[in-house]
Amino acid sequence: MLSYVVALVAFLLFFFNPLMQLLNPSAPRIHRTPRPQLRDELLALEPVNSTNQLECGPDSYSVHVFSREPLVIYIENFLALEERQHLLEISTPILEPSTVTHDGGESAHRDTTVRDSEVAVIPRTDAVRCIEIRARALQGWRDEVWIERLRVQRYIPGGHYSHHFDWSAGRGGWGRVKCPSGDGDNGAEGGVVFKPVPGNAVYWENFRPDGTGKGYDETWHAGLPVVKGVKVGLNIWSWGRIE
Repeated sequence: MLSYVVALVAFLLFFFNPLMQLLNPSAPRIHRTPRPQLRDELLALEPVNSTNQLECGPDSYSVHVFSREPLVIYIENFLALEERQHLLEISTPILEPSTVTHDGGESAHRDTTVRDSEVAVIPRTDAVRCIEIRARALQGWRDEVWIERLRVQRYIPGGHYSHHFDWSAGRGGWGRVKCPSGDGDNGAEGGVVFKPVPGNAVYWENFRPDGTGKGYDETWHAGLPVVKGVKVGLNIWSWGRIE
């Protein structure tokens, strides 16, 4: 009798989980790896033991929840007029042609049929660091989530960015998890168009919070072609651990 009990226990140990997955199928969980090395040329990292006391003014933005699944928030007055002017001043001299990235950022090339704009990774002035702090506070100061270096994009007439995802690769449980953006139009059938309003922003979350590491298909978005004038936007991407 004891041998049968031992055999039954062994059967349960080896086959209980596969049987449960067969009876109650669910999406596979993401395979997590240790946190990659943080690189200050990509992420807005603060110096260790910094003695520079940064003083930022009070925030005056207001938020409107557009969607809960995925979370999409429309933010009014995220950037003050003085901040927008400062961003233009520091970005205009260093704008470069935008590229399209592949393989989680491992490679990039210029393709104006997909993305036709100019971009600048802006220096981290005190005003820029205050914007970074505001963006992190909006997200709740989550552990293991960092703001990427801020990027300013400029579109002249005809400039555009075709439909795409901002998921990044999501390798090993790490990727571009959130996207507050002062620019961008979601204009596919069944979608929505956010008109570019100076100082306003759209925030959304890229990945499903179920541990599968899968992105939301609903975050497929584009920068629609500029017909008249110049459109300048600010990309604030957050990189970190995928829930």
